[in-house]
Amino acid sequence: MAILIEHPFVQHKLAIIRNAETGHKRFRELAKEITQFICYEALKTIRTKEVVVETPVAPATCRKIDTDLVVVPILRAGVGMLDGILDLAPTARVGFVGLYRDEETKQPVTYYERFPPQIEGGTCIVIDPMLATGGSTVAALELLKEKGAGTIVVICIVTCPEGIALVEGAHPDVPIYAAAIDEKLNDEKYIVPGLGDAGDRLFGTSHP
Repeated sequence: MAILIEHPFVQHKLAIIRNAETGHKRFRELAKEITQFICYEALKTIRTKEVVVETPVAPATCRKIDTDLVVVPILRAGVGMLDGILDLAPTARVGFVGLYRDEETKQPVTYYERFPPQIEGGTCIVIDPMLATGGSTVAALELLKEKGAGTIVVICIVTCPEGIALVEGAHPDVPIYAAAIDEKLNDEKYIVPGLGDAGDRLFGTSHP
């Protein structure tokens, strides 16, 4: 299931991050800000528990998060969204997964994985600015489920029908939260209109 976040602030920032004239510094800032807004929505149903705290006046019944949070960026572009979530959940653990596409089989191949033990039974948040073909996301979700992940959500900035369909077909239990669901993939497998190469734009390895 794909959930589109249509909050005006998200859509305003999306207009700026899409702009080809937006440089890498501002692109990174916007990726962080948009991620925070999406994360608010994606995590609104996570498990909490009731606690009693002492205010300066009297005891208060409150609620605290009652699950281990594990953020999993898909390398390399997912790293550009990481601080946005860690600002909201500074005690969250972080795992990493690196994938590349085999030129002959066109299938994703894992070249790096590192997960904290809290992944087992915890709430895992997979982050990648662009969910394009969906191949890397599906592979990452398979790895997480093999490790015993409990609840999993995917957060991206932009996706498209092709990527959504692949993820939903392989992992129908995993919701996808995005700021935009764009028109399609082009022949080079870029999302149209998309953001361009999010990794290059995040890390200044292309112009602008």
